[in-house]
Amino acid sequence: MGTLRIAPPLPRIFCLVSGRDDLSLLPELVDAGVSGFQLRDKEIDAWSLEYLALQVLSLVGDRATVVINDHLEVALRTGAHGVHLGQRDLPVAQARAAAPGLLIGATCRSLDDVAQAKVDGADYAGFGPVAHSDSKAGLPAPLGVAAITAARGVLPLIAIGGIDAPGARSARRAGAHGVAVIGSIWRQPDPVLAAKELVDAVR
Repeated sequence: MGTLRIAPPLPRIFCLVSGRDDLSLLPELVDAGVSGFQLRDKEIDAWSLEYLALQVLSLVGDRATVVINDHLEVALRTGAHGVHLGQRDLPVAQARAAAPGLLIGATCRSLDDVAQAKVDGADYAGFGPVAHSDSKAGLPAPLGVAAITAARGVLPLIAIGGIDAPGARSARRAGAHGVAVIGSIWRQPDPVLAAKELVDAVR
């Protein structure tokens, strides 16, 4: 008989965090209703990412789901709740074999991608970019909200890419479980107020 795997709760909102963000705001973001954080920083090495993860976990780890992007080994060493893997990262199936208890997300851009991610053992699909985003170089053309509807029903979809509060509401109506955001929190004059607006949008 296989071991029962209990993954952490999947948030409605993932706030992406890098070493350039104001970590002191993280507890306030949790108070505002943000229940997930993804650590993504392409400009630092794995050791620095591990240090960042420990900081974030110390601030919110008992009240929010913390996922490490790209680096399974960092997630395992720090006790993070999960890992999110891009299409050029460690294959999802290998990550699932190595870490049966972690929440695992996979970057997907089509229904076929989502179906394969499920076969490989992912818990959710990071789906996008839904709209235009300048947060990451080399992103493909936006998929649009209709693509969410076309890909729903296989795995929970976390819509990402240029999503503000109205976009988050549209993504939920289209069938997304939730959203992942960067600029709609961190680039706002009041990040905590912006977070509250997003939380209201995905209810």
